[in-house]
Amino acid sequence: MVVGAIASIGLYTGFLKDLARDGNPHGHDHSDLYHEESHRHEHDHDEDSHAVDGVTRQFYPTPEPDRVILNVTETPEKSLAVNWRTDTTVVENFLEWAVATSGPEFQQNVSRVSARKETLRVKHGDEPVIKANYFSAEVNNLTPGMRYVYRVGSSSGWSEWHQVRMPRPDKLAFIYFGDAQNDVKSLWSRVIREAYKTTPDVDFMLHAGDLINRHDHDLEWGEWFYAGNFIHATIPGVMTPGNHEYGKGVKLSPNWRPQFNLPKNGPKGLEETCYVANYSNLKVISLDAEQIDESPYYAEKQARWLDSVLTHDPRKWTAVTLHYPFFSTKPNRDNEKLRGTFKPILDKHRVDIVLQGHDHAYGRGMVNNVTAGAGVKDSKSGTMYVVSVSGPKMYDVSNDPWMQRKARNTQLFQIISIEGDKLSYQAYTASGELYDAFDLIKSGKRPNKVVNHIPSTPERQ
Repeated sequence: MVVGAIASIGLYTGFLKDLARDGNPHGHDHSDLYHEESHRHEHDHDEDSHAVDGVTRQFYPTPEPDRVILNVTETPEKSLAVNWRTDTTVVENFLEWAVATSGPEFQQNVSRVSARKETLRVKHGDEPVIKANYFSAEVNNLTPGMRYVYRVGSSSGWSEWHQVRMPRPDKLAFIYFGDAQNDVKSLWSRVIREAYKTTPDVDFMLHAGDLINRHDHDLEWGEWFYAGNFIHATIPGVMTPGNHEYGKGVKLSPNWRPQFNLPKNGPKGLEETCYVANYSNLKVISLDAEQIDESPYYAEKQARWLDSVLTHDPRKWTAVTLHYPFFSTKPNRDNEKLRGTFKPILDKHRVDIVLQGHDHAYGRGMVNNVTAGAGVKDSKSGTMYVVSVSGPKMYDVSNDPWMQRKARNTQLFQIISIEGDKLSYQAYTASGELYDAFDLIKSGKRPNKVVNHIPSTPERQ
């Protein structure tokens, strides 16, 4: 029997080694040596070890559902997609739902759908094999703005009833997180919980890659679900993969597709990593940045798909998320290939905002929509590019003039709301302090106007 508990992991300091690796301007190394060395904690703590005697049973599956998560769908105002996990003794599970009521009477009018099952067996290093059944189910034809309750399970065990409000067509709000990646239970949990406390009534949460550190480490996924807990089950998630969701050979985390239930409407072969979700006034697009960086074939497929989606099914507002930044915050890092292929598409369609991670710092600025110049930077009008980080791993930040506001050594979350012709953006630190803010204002066919509301707080350097 495995006993013990995972305590908080020591603060990640591997970035000191990463900073010495600037011969690679992209910093996207995926060799085994990179993953072993750059992700190793500098200080060893017996209580923090992921060795067998340090594994807690709270991250192991049981007959009762755990890791319950809502996922964004292609039609998120009218449908819900749910995933969860049990141990392998449970072979049948269900999703039950009803319209929420002010008392328990909703239980008299419950609908039920059978869930699909997928068995996953994972093993990381010398740790024991973790085998679990993952279940997924969807509910369609729901009413925008209506509140519903749902639960998952069977006679072997049920989850609690979770309550969710469907998005309203006239206004929308969501939370955006940069990389969580390291010390997720210990040091990222306060960020997602502070975000929820600050604005609990949002329509989705967007995670811009590197949710965890090692793509095949189930216990790290357990920490990510632990940190968000019921928040994951009540606010749909938009997850885009980062380089740490991929292993050697560009292999996606074995957990990704079993534990998530994301749209499959992107290019063939990139199901649930490159996709689009359509709200009445917002199109949210996830690009698989790792496949763009590593595969010319999938880069070209995503570019053609992106152009088609923006051409044939536009919305008033468009947000694109991907892990690698178009414009980096880190000194000596430049994603020129990404920019050369995809920025002309963003410029052509005047994409409003791009939400990114990877650089473990904060920076945002507006860059001009000039299709002939992938490197043109002009803060007067165009697309707003944001790089952010929510976990504790930090890099230096450059003085590149594209950034109108920047920060280093700062964990943040961002709240974005859209109503009519205005997009409002606020970035908060982990302690709940407003650090950055602006509005984007639409005016017909003219470029968006940015109205800054930057607080007087000095930039964190």
